[in-house]
Amino acid sequence: MRLGLALGYWGRGPDPRHLELAQEAERLGYDSVWTAESWGSDAFTPLTWIAAHTSRIRLGTAIAQMAARSPTTTAMHALTLDHLSGGRMMLGLGLSGPQVVEGWYGRPFPRSPLTATREYVDVVRQVLRREGPVETDGRFHAHPYRGEDATGLGKPLKPITHPLRADLPVLLGAEGPKNIAQTTRIADGWLPLYWSPTRTDAYEASLTDLPEDFVIAPMARVTVCDDVAEGLLPVKAMLGFYIGGMGHAKSNFHADLMARMGYADEARRVQELFLAGRREEAVLAVPDAFADEISLVGPRGRIAERLELWRKGPVTDLLVLAPDPHTLRVLAELNS
Repeated sequence: MRLGLALGYWGRGPDPRHLELAQEAERLGYDSVWTAESWGSDAFTPLTWIAAHTSRIRLGTAIAQMAARSPTTTAMHALTLDHLSGGRMMLGLGLSGPQVVEGWYGRPFPRSPLTATREYVDVVRQVLRREGPVETDGRFHAHPYRGEDATGLGKPLKPITHPLRADLPVLLGAEGPKNIAQTTRIADGWLPLYWSPTRTDAYEASLTDLPEDFVIAPMARVTVCDDVAEGLLPVKAMLGFYIGGMGHAKSNFHADLMARMGYADEARRVQELFLAGRREEAVLAVPDAFADEISLVGPRGRIAERLELWRKGPVTDLLVLAPDPHTLRVLAELNS
């Protein structure tokens, strides 16, 4: 199981520790480093900065939001950074949810997410292969554009710049069973939001007949500490925000996922508290058991024991949300 460093997205401002952590991860032999975006910092600019200050570690977006850019724009970002980094780029994509897509990007959330995702990936692949002009008559992504307000002057184009790699890896963040199953057919890998090594049956039906070398790369918070309950608080805070606030009461993919993983009543309670403005109570309502099984928290020995569960399953890459260089070093030693 390879290790990756997941830096996420910025909060109020840039985190001055991110570059140091990325460089330390490279020194320790980590395979990859990943950035993200929500409705603040973007995923590609920090990754480019990291690329300029590293030499070996692979670079991934986990995730770049599809609604933020047309698929050709996203492909331009990926092929550009792939050239600048010497072939280290991995493109992780995700749909996000209706609140973000419509509220932040000002675009309609696709009524058929599977179709929209499939068309997006197809266009990205066409750009990267550069076998001919990009052409598709998709429901959500048409090239050239032929809508009622089109001038009729659009023409199929292929990228001026020759991509460094036609097979640049494309991974998808997917949560629903059908979306995960489609991911195994159209992408090179899957970026699970929550992964429990003791509940792999939650995804089993979607992961049949996996292609060879298919990547499964979940994120997990890792904290080396003596007090497990205290170490789990940042995990519970993250879960409280995602389960309670990253979506509408009637449409929250993260809450639905928690329910499918065996915590339906608890997910509803977290949502109710968060949406009622009782955020601290929402965080405390997140079960310690759920936070614990999707993370690696505690003394070194406990982490070593639980890490074996992750290594026995289908996970190929563990993307580590780690707060300090010491934790990165401990995990590298345990995984060697």
